[in-house]
Parts: sequence; structure tokens; C-alpha cells
Amino acid sequence: MDIWFGYLRLILDGALVTVQLTVYGCAFALVMAFLAGLGRTSAIAPVKWLAVAYIEFFRGTSIFVQLFWAYYVLPLMGLELSPMQAGVLALGLNVGAYGAEVVRGAIQAIGREQREACVALNLTRAQSLRHVILPQAVVVMLPTFGNNAIELLKATAIVSLVSLGDMTFQAQVVRSQTGSTAFPFLTILVLYFLMSSVITLFVRAMERRMSRGFEGTRA
Repeated sequence: MDIWFGYLRLILDGALVTVQLTVYGCAFALVMAFLAGLGRTSAIAPVKWLAVAYIEFFRGTSIFVQLFWAYYVLPLMGLELSPMQAGVLALGLNVGAYGAEVVRGAIQAIGREQREACVALNLTRAQSLRHVILPQAVVVMLPTFGNNAIELLKATAIVSLVSLGDMTFQAQVVRSQTGSTAFPFLTILVLYFLMSSVITLFVRAMERRMSRGFEGTRA
């Protein structure tokens, strides 16, 4: 029995790596999503074209290829990355491209009357975005951002391909050492589900908090 507890501890150590990848990847993806999403709505043509190029490239290519480029090709160009850094870079850039379209769609979903009110108040574009448009748009973005975060969590399994000891990698190690498939993969199945449930609960709590904030402001 003790040996199975040892293997379970190994998988839990890998789960910690998965959590780190998810948190860092989501933070990086969020930054890229806002930069590219705002870039897509920019009136400056080069900025808009750059944002479109980023979004289409990273949505249109495989995350496996992106990870291998980050870990194996970039060092040939003088940029050496650890497996964790390569994983965060690939996950953040890939999911950030999808998130950018969420940002753009949410901004464009804000009613025309809100924009006209900003013009009437003589607000600059930056002031309108910061004080009027974005606070309302973020509430619209949250549900899809939650879905993207869960997708990023599940995509962390690809880092096992570059020998980063996430829980999928550790499950494969346990399987090779014990010959058992059910134990390690049932364990990580439950762990992935629990982690995705935490993300869902966190996003819903944020939605409720922001909705109450808007209701208080209106009152």
C-alpha cells in the first residue's frame, strides 16, 4: 500500500506543476488577449494589422508545433527557455489569441449610446475605454474567459512532450513503473476535473461580484 501512496504523491507533485502552468499561462494569456483585442479595435492601421497577424497565426497553427518551436527552435536563435518557460509561452500565446477575439467582441457589444455618451462628455478614446467601455465589457468577457482558462488547463498536458513533470507526465511514469493504467489516469482525470471546477467557481464569483458592483453604481 505504501508504494501506491508514493506514486500518488508523485502525481500530486505533478499536479502542483500543472497548477503553476495554468496560473502563469492564464496571466500571460490575459495580457496578450487585452493587447491584441484592443489592437484589433485600434484606428491605427499597423497596430490593427499586427494584432490580426498574431491572432490568425496562433489560432491557425498547432499548439504542439508552437511548444516545440519555443523549446527546441528558439534556443537555436539564442533564446534558451526552460520547459516551464516554454510551456507558459506556448500556452499563453495560443490561448491569448482566442481571448483577443473575446475582448474585441465584448467591446463591440457595448451599445452605441454608451459611446455617444462618452463623446457628449468630451472623453478621449482612452478615457472612454477605461471608465465606460471596458468595465462593462469585462462582465461580458468573463464566462468565455473561464472557458478559455479551462481549455488552457487541459492543454497543459502537452508539456509532458518536453519532459516537464506535470501530472500527465508523472502519470505516464507511474504507468511505466507499475504497468497499471487505471490508477494513474483515473487519478489525473479526477484532478483535472477538480481544477476545472475551481476555475468555474472562481469565474462565477467574479461575475457575481462585478454584477453587484454595477447594480450598486446604478442605485
